Amino acid sequence: CTLQHGQQLRGGVEANLAALGFEVQLAQCESHLCCGSAGTYSVLQPELSKQLRDRKLSNLEPLRSEVIVSANIGCIQHLGSGTATPVRHWVEVLDEALA
Repeated sequence: CTLQHGQQLRGGVEANLAALGFEVQLAQCESHLCCGSAGTYSVLQPELSKQLRDRKLSNLEPLRSEVIVSANIGCIQHLGSGTATPVRHWVEVLDEALA
């Protein structure tokens, strides 16, 4: 979210992971949407935040991914609270692959 919405750097992590041989899948619907964490938003607006999280996860669910990857710790924590699918930082995924 920080890269996409805050810094307007959409697609860089995905492109780099794909170039390194990772299978990268994006939600076919509403991939641009916020997960609902947005800094303090999940604390100040918990119900709306949960709705956004659940909407994001429902768009990711059809992919049946082994892991959901993000570049934002807030998104990782928030998405992880709503799914059994592991949610990890892209650096963790890369580090594990290189180990």
